Amino acid sequence: MVKSGQSSFRRILLSRILLLSVPVLLLGEYVTYRKARSSLLETARQNLTESAVRKGDSINASLESLQANLLTASESVLLHSGSVQASQTYIEQLAQRFPNKVQCVQLTNVQTTEIVASTCGNQPLSAEILEMWQQQGSFAPGTGSKVHLKTVLSKTPSSSAPPLSPDDPSYFDQLRLVLSAPVYLDEINPLAVNNSGTPDYALTIRSTLGQRASDRRIEPGSLTGYTVVIDQDGTILEHGNDLSRVGRNIQDEVDAKRLQSIVRNALQNRQDFFHLFNFDQKGMELLSGYTAIPSPVSTGEERKWVILAVTPLDNALAGLKDIQNVLVTLILGLLAANLLATLYLTRDLALPIEKLQDYAMNIQCRATTERVPHNLSIREFNRLAEALDSMVERLKAWAEELEMAWKEAKTANQLKNEFLATISHELRTPLNAILGCIRLVRDDCCDNRDEEIEFLQRADDAAIHLLNIINDILDISKIEAGTLSVVMEQVDVKRLIKEAIDLQQSAIQQKGLQLEFPEESQSIIVEADPAKLKQALLNLIGNSIKFTDTGRIIISTRIEGLNEGQSFNKADKGNGSMQPHLVISVQDTGIGIAPDQQQKLFQPFVMVDGSRTRPKGGTGLGLAISRNLIELMGGMIRLNSKGIGQGTTVEVVLPVLNSRPSIPVALESKTPKEQNC
Repeated sequence: MVKSGQSSFRRILLSRILLLSVPVLLLGEYVTYRKARSSLLETARQNLTESAVRKGDSINASLESLQANLLTASESVLLHSGSVQASQTYIEQLAQRFPNKVQCVQLTNVQTTEIVASTCGNQPLSAEILEMWQQQGSFAPGTGSKVHLKTVLSKTPSSSAPPLSPDDPSYFDQLRLVLSAPVYLDEINPLAVNNSGTPDYALTIRSTLGQRASDRRIEPGSLTGYTVVIDQDGTILEHGNDLSRVGRNIQDEVDAKRLQSIVRNALQNRQDFFHLFNFDQKGMELLSGYTAIPSPVSTGEERKWVILAVTPLDNALAGLKDIQNVLVTLILGLLAANLLATLYLTRDLALPIEKLQDYAMNIQCRATTERVPHNLSIREFNRLAEALDSMVERLKAWAEELEMAWKEAKTANQLKNEFLATISHELRTPLNAILGCIRLVRDDCCDNRDEEIEFLQRADDAAIHLLNIINDILDISKIEAGTLSVVMEQVDVKRLIKEAIDLQQSAIQQKGLQLEFPEESQSIIVEADPAKLKQALLNLIGNSIKFTDTGRIIISTRIEGLNEGQSFNKADKGNGSMQPHLVISVQDTGIGIAPDQQQKLFQPFVMVDGSRTRPKGGTGLGLAISRNLIELMGGMIRLNSKGIGQGTTVEVVLPVLNSRPSIPVALESKTPKEQNC
């Protein structure tokens, strides 16, 4: 069951990888896009700056070419002849030979301002130039006097000029130039007006400076731009894309500050680029390269024209659209590939964990021999599986130990209940006997003194029996608490055995049992606590009498070496051999004990097969106390029975001492933990 707010490992891993990789991919694509855009902008800026320089050079070259051609034409013999008809013919031929930028040609008499020949109609091209030639008297014929040039701002042809069709390229010319060269007649010519040095005629042409209408269309991706010419005082002389701005000052423009910065930088001979807004269409961003050239209409003072090559930003970034499409396709492909790779990666990483999870969640439903899956492709997961397998094995072992301990605890609890029932019976029986006998004597229910003494003796025997039970309980408590002590001294074992037999003689006779104990004159000396050893012997002999209904009890002693695997701390280190030991054997023909139950007899409160042993009485403490007492004195007890109904043999093993003076030594019992140490 998955709790609220939790998620699977595979989903978390997938989301984390995508959360990290997708932004990285998108950021990479964005950086690539910005880099491509910056590169295209940088290329456009450089090309526009170079285009502005080329446009300026082209204007200078065009004007120089027009001036040279005009001077050459002014020196024609036909013009110098003064023939009106010849001049008209020559003017018409000249208009056809001039470049396309030349719109018309006119020959004017300087003194009378009459038009001698013209392809521009009957209106003089420029009265100001005629006045200049009238005042120009310092140039002699043939001296190559300079060409006068004047700009004319006009969007449409003059009213006196021949009507032009809108399809005519010259209809939309913005800036018009009027160039005039002097013509001097020969002195022998009767048509000569004067010989004062003032030119007789003025050969004037009207030409355009900028692009034709067909040239103003900018193809997408073209980085030459359209031309904008600005005078030094800020007047727009030409605008290649908006005729309405011709003749206006840049101070009236929305981007006045940017345009003024361009003019200021260009006049300082800088060649660079600038971004413009609202100089073409409202809201359109433009890129502009700029430079400056000397003004061709300067009269004495040095003035300059600022040449701009302008193109829309979208035109400069026309190639960015294709790059953007490629990047979008690429990012979609990378995202799809990243998603597939992430799915495979999360599957490879999550599958081993899911297998381990499935094993751990269903471990109780699996066979005990089934192991954790180890065929995982990742080494760390294989090690985790091995660790989990080892942990499962340990848990199984611990579970078995816990189960065994639980069974033992259950058995101990049952034994405790049986012990409480037994001990209550064992305590209540002598107490009832004592109370009954004493009350009979107290109430003077006895017939004579001998009967009183008999009842008092019964009370005394019951009290002694009760005392022995209480002593057993106290002894086992002291043993478990580690406070029971023994006083070691040299003891004659034969004498202690005989005393124990004498104390049990009445019980033997009552049950009609046969007791065999060979009496030998030779004594056997051991180091032990006489009282504790005698108590242990009494317990062993009492058990044999209690659980033997018919037959005999054989008590014997023998001296032998230690069996293999058994050892005592008292060894004869002088000759390297182990010290000999005494074996006291108590053998009976009683009810016997099953082999698998024999070791349990030495545990406190344990009575094997209560249905058979409970009627015999007892507390189940005798063997446990005896074993602890013998071990405390450096010996051991061992029990052997061939089975139920085949009797039991209990042996006490004690080390034998040579004849030495008795030196009492006090030894205290140790807790089980201390004994293990």
